[in-house]
Amino acid sequence: MLDSIIGTNGLLIGTIVPFLFVLTVVVFVHEMGHYLIGRLCGIGVNAFSIGFGPELIGFTDRHGTRWKLSAVPLGGYVKFVGDMSATSQPDTEEMETLSETDRARAFHLQPVWKRAATVVAGPLFNFLLTIVVFAVMFAAYGRFVSEPVVSEVRAESPADAAGFLPGDRFVSVDGSKVETFADVQRLVSGRAGDELTFVMLREGEEVLLRATPESTEQTDALGNTIKVGIIGVVSSAEAGQPRAVEYGPLEAVGEAVTETGYIIVRTGQFLKRFVAGREDRCQLGGPVRIADMAGKAASKGFEWLIQLVALLSVGIGVLNLLPIPPLDGGHLVFYAVEAATGRPVSERVTEAVYRVGLLLVLVFMGFVFWNDIFGC
Repeated sequence: MLDSIIGTNGLLIGTIVPFLFVLTVVVFVHEMGHYLIGRLCGIGVNAFSIGFGPELIGFTDRHGTRWKLSAVPLGGYVKFVGDMSATSQPDTEEMETLSETDRARAFHLQPVWKRAATVVAGPLFNFLLTIVVFAVMFAAYGRFVSEPVVSEVRAESPADAAGFLPGDRFVSVDGSKVETFADVQRLVSGRAGDELTFVMLREGEEVLLRATPESTEQTDALGNTIKVGIIGVVSSAEAGQPRAVEYGPLEAVGEAVTETGYIIVRTGQFLKRFVAGREDRCQLGGPVRIADMAGKAASKGFEWLIQLVALLSVGIGVLNLLPIPPLDGGHLVFYAVEAATGRPVSERVTEAVYRVGLLLVLVFMGFVFWNDIFGC
């Protein structure tokens, strides 16, 4: 019984510790983005917290910032001078009592560009974290690639109906150039139900084909059941000629930027399709599923855990850019309106929108928790 809790493969060491590691790294980098750019813009910081709720441990630095670890490890925040709460709403009463020195450091009294730069820095640092992880992985291990050549077309598949033939070589998918078979999988997997245009090279001539990927269940490397779009083509070792590609430091960074961009686009596509009711709700998970994935990744090795950090970091970055208060994207919408009109959004409107946005965020959190525990 005790071993199942604190043993190497137990709940504590095997799941909770990896989960806290993954979440803490992602949250710390996100909040550090806000903190560093805020400080660079001359904004004062009252608190930097990993977690919410009561403080467990902490210290105050020479700038007056309280660095702390809080009891609920499901997020974090940076509280700037003049903030009423962790969601960076202005504290009107406090603003009136600030000294001239503190008013010069107050977040909400800064030029709109400084506030926008500070807010967008959180998601951007998440993307930078992913780029760094991928760059190190590419530089250390390289990657295996194969030629985008069809060796088999499965009977009664979308590709069969569209007229794909063995020996066809992918040139582009829906206007995006293809260089490897993995490119084809990436471009097709998130587009189930969408008619796509394929340019194929057949006997030296380009052929235009159209096919609609069908949704199918697959098991990923961590044992999760996922739904992806497929058209029903297979590439063999003989046709694909798989090979290892090694990258120098600069090449690795370039590949990492490209890969991160792909993931951002894929995440955006998923969210758009999800809102439209075209994605399975069970594909969304919350803390329980992330903890399960962290445990599985840790059991495969530290490099798997770091890759999960990179993927989760992109997800957190994209979600925070959604135009919903109190997320970073919601703040940016207010700043865009202020920049366009020359005056801030009224306090009454801001408060009403914040309430609606907070309700949406809480509903979303409840939804993913339900998925984790009861729904899927």
